[in-house]
Amino acid sequence: MEMDIEKRTLRRITWRIVPFIMILYLIAYIDRVNIGFAALTMKEDLGFTASMLGFGAGIFFLGYFLFEVPSNLLLDKFGARKWFTRILLTWGLITMAMALIEGPKSFYALRFLLGVAEAGFFPGVLYLITQWYPVRHRGKIMGMFVLSQPLAMMVAGPLAGALLGMDGVANMHGWQWLFIAVGLPAVLLALPTYLYLPDNIDKVKWLTDKQKN
Repeated sequence: MEMDIEKRTLRRITWRIVPFIMILYLIAYIDRVNIGFAALTMKEDLGFTASMLGFGAGIFFLGYFLFEVPSNLLLDKFGARKWFTRILLTWGLITMAMALIEGPKSFYALRFLLGVAEAGFFPGVLYLITQWYPVRHRGKIMGMFVLSQPLAMMVAGPLAGALLGMDGVANMHGWQWLFIAVGLPAVLLALPTYLYLPDNIDKVKWLTDKQKN
């Protein structure tokens, strides 16, 4: 009987949480790799050298590294629902703002801010999993979650090719359309994340008291 309750509870939690965070991570990973596709054409449009593009791509991780721990401390303070909403909104808006890049300085600044905005997302998901799953189940759930990476790569290439092909539409470059299109889903998912993602076990209505215990 105890095992049946455990299975039913974990199955319900998995269906409620894992598909949603997989979608969020898929969008995050596409956002992470889109600079490689955008660089194919923006280097000519903006006169960027390979070293400029490399530095801009790398400075993202500096912002991510510096703010990863503070971001996770704030996630613990405010709760996953509010903090993930903030992460999605800021990273989506900054990604879209990269369509306004005019030179190296704006490129470096926005890439750094993007790293700051996205910092703590992946560790935050790991923290969320530890709140909802016993140790013996976490490996399986993590395996399901990281499937978002190959799925993102399958989507990113064709999507980037189509968007880069929009060069000249509305007097915009294809790389500008790419940044806008990749950042927009994160912005649009901010409110659903706030409404859907639970902060903790005690507040959810889709588990019985026995399942919560």
